[in-house]
Amino acid sequence: MVLTLAVVVMWLGTSMPWLIALVVGLGIDGGWLATLAYERRLAAQGDHSTPVTAVGWGFGLVATGVLVAHAVTADGSASAWLAVAWLPLAAKALWLVHGMWERTALTGSALEAIQGIQQEARDEAAVARARLRAEAGTEETRLTAVTQAGARVARVQAQTATTLARAWSTLESTRSGKDTGRALTSVTTRVTPGVTPTWELPVWGPTNPVPALDAAPGLSDAELDRLVDEIRHSETPALSYREMSTRFRAAGHSASEVRLRGAWKRVAA
Repeated sequence: MVLTLAVVVMWLGTSMPWLIALVVGLGIDGGWLATLAYERRLAAQGDHSTPVTAVGWGFGLVATGVLVAHAVTADGSASAWLAVAWLPLAAKALWLVHGMWERTALTGSALEAIQGIQQEARDEAAVARARLRAEAGTEETRLTAVTQAGARVARVQAQTATTLARAWSTLESTRSGKDTGRALTSVTTRVTPGVTPTWELPVWGPTNPVPALDAAPGLSDAELDRLVDEIRHSETPALSYREMSTRFRAAGHSASEVRLRGAWKRVAA
């Protein structure tokens, strides 16, 4: 504002009385200051007026135009005056930014609440990361232990298989030998003519022979169809194939899956 007033007095003072130039400069600066004050009042009330804003930018453009015109007509110092010609518009833009900052300003309690929320979120994230790292370490330790135990079991099984293979190889070579086969035959009971008898584990105490279970006679297709139909219609609504099959076998009946499914298709058709 001071720069605009000085330029107006210096520029117009040569062509008119300096008092008139002073009034013109004060008019420009006064109008600009009045619009800024009114905008400030509206902003404090939470209101906004587009015409007032337009008038304020208009005064800013006028002040910038005065400085640019003076810089163009000045002798020897045009670049210096052009360097400061943007100051009125810059002041207006700074005022605009200040108004936006005031509209987004928060109280101390709100800022403390926001900081508390952010800190709580950071704490939860840190705890979650620590928990994941701990679980990953525990899982890695468990997998390592399981892998090592599996390797030990595999080594023991391999060693046992090798020992058994060697023992059976020795036994087979002993039984197939000419002289050793005769010696074994002389002290064991022959089970198959011409073949060296097998070795059996000794049995201590009395034993009772277990009679062989007779295989149940197979069901004919007609009997199988009748049983499937009875089990299927034992409940209402009729049972599904899975339920019928389960009850069929639970009742002690025996039939292959192919025959049972074929009987089901014949009955359900």
